[in-house]
Amino acid sequence: MSESNPNTTLRRVSSNPHVRSAVTTSNIMFWVAVSLLPSAGYGIYHFGVNALIILLLSVGSAVAAEFIYEKLMKKPVTIGDLSAVVTGLLLGMNLPSTVVWYVPVLGSVFAIIVVKMLFGGLGQNFMNPALAGRCFLLISFPAAMTNFNYLADAVSTATPLAALKNGEAVNVLDMVTGNVAGTIGETSMIAIVIGACILILLGIIDLRIPGTYIASFAIFVVIVQLVRGNGFNSAYLSAQLAGGGLMLGAFFMATDYVTSPITNRGKYIYGIFLGVMTGIFRMFATSAEGVSYAIILGNLLVPLIEKWTLPRAFGIPKPVKQKKAGKEAEKA
Repeated sequence: MSESNPNTTLRRVSSNPHVRSAVTTSNIMFWVAVSLLPSAGYGIYHFGVNALIILLLSVGSAVAAEFIYEKLMKKPVTIGDLSAVVTGLLLGMNLPSTVVWYVPVLGSVFAIIVVKMLFGGLGQNFMNPALAGRCFLLISFPAAMTNFNYLADAVSTATPLAALKNGEAVNVLDMVTGNVAGTIGETSMIAIVIGACILILLGIIDLRIPGTYIASFAIFVVIVQLVRGNGFNSAYLSAQLAGGGLMLGAFFMATDYVTSPITNRGKYIYGIFLGVMTGIFRMFATSAEGVSYAIILGNLLVPLIEKWTLPRAFGIPKPVKQKKAGKEAEKA
């Protein structure tokens, strides 16, 4: 054995591919949180200090729940990756500003502990924690979760989508700017799109899922209206697109890395499924909103979508069906 040169720097050699990237989980989560600030800020401006308190309670509870759980389980503390901050912020933005203080706290604890940590932490959860927390709250506190208050006058009013479902006229411009009732972060379409543009320009998300989602939903709404004999109504379609949590869900929750497909074909299938399911919930169900339930159902189907769309590794032949293999064996 030859003597090693003491002046030679030892390097670790591993098999390729060798990938180097400055992108980290905390970096991505930081920019997601930043991109949510326009709609969160408008929600605070629109609904007042109550909205700020709800958001702070939601974010603080999510971070505290993750920290306490990991300390009790003697696991590494991961609150530095900012995923709990994003979960708490998204959940808070999906709540009315009128809920009691313990509602965002319970929702955040459920989202972090039950949906995220009990399944292994970030990257192991099978559905979006913020949406799961919202659905948990909708089931547990239906009255509080549907009590919307317009600005600071403490008068409970229906959301534009609920009014639209009842056949009432709505102001589409108000829905685009955000001068309507709703949850803290869903009212202003402009603010949501500004945040989405930040993520797109930074390359954190692309338009495959949100674009397919919104387009398939729009097509579904038009088809249903035509079948019902109502004809094409651009104002109705615009209200459906601008109302509710469609834009927030399409750009910020449907695109979650953990709970969305990784293949390009899978992303298109996933987006179409979300658009159709949202349309079914909105047009045929009793509730005027369906984004949360559509995305959660889509999350559950992601493993199947990836199984169908994942390309085969180079050199691996297409599997032969059992019957065909048997016939070939008989011929041989």
